[in-house]
Amino acid sequence: MPSRGPYAKGVAKREEILTKALEVIARQGYRKTSTRELASAVGLSEAGLLHYFGSKEKLFEEVLRARDEVDTARLGDDSDAVGKLDAIVRHNAGVPGLVQLYSTFSAEAGDPQHGAHEFFVERYQRLRHALTEAVQARQADGTVSTAAAPEKIATLLIALSDGLQIQSQFQLPDEPADLLDHLLELLRP
Repeated sequence: MPSRGPYAKGVAKREEILTKALEVIARQGYRKTSTRELASAVGLSEAGLLHYFGSKEKLFEEVLRARDEVDTARLGDDSDAVGKLDAIVRHNAGVPGLVQLYSTFSAEAGDPQHGAHEFFVERYQRLRHALTEAVQARQADGTVSTAAAPEKIATLLIALSDGLQIQSQFQLPDEPADLLDHLLELLRP
């Protein structure tokens, strides 16, 4: 039986806020998007917006969580985490504002006292695990070299994908457009 009443309305409003925040941040960037603007876009005051999340940091953590959920839904249940990572990196080239949010927020959350620290710890653990399994499968079928341990390759893939996405923010017009193609170069046998 579906939820009714104030709780259901609150859940729906949170979803509306996250959907709108993903759109606005993707279009304008993290630095150019204020909580006041997000609140206005969903018909709330700034205090009303933050009521749904508790803090600005929690709001942006939830935006990143929502981004991951949208990416997962868009890519389906394909078990090849390496292919998914490549597709996400390529997709993110078209939403630089979300890459900016992710890179800024992940750097800030490196501080164990930051509210989103655990989110990133758990995210990286999940991603490393999925990539390790995908690399093992590719090593078993001979499409990835066995010269390095799957766990190490998984860690390098994450570092490479994050780094390439950050670098793509600084790419000059006369640089090669295939910067993001470097991700899968690591896996060539």
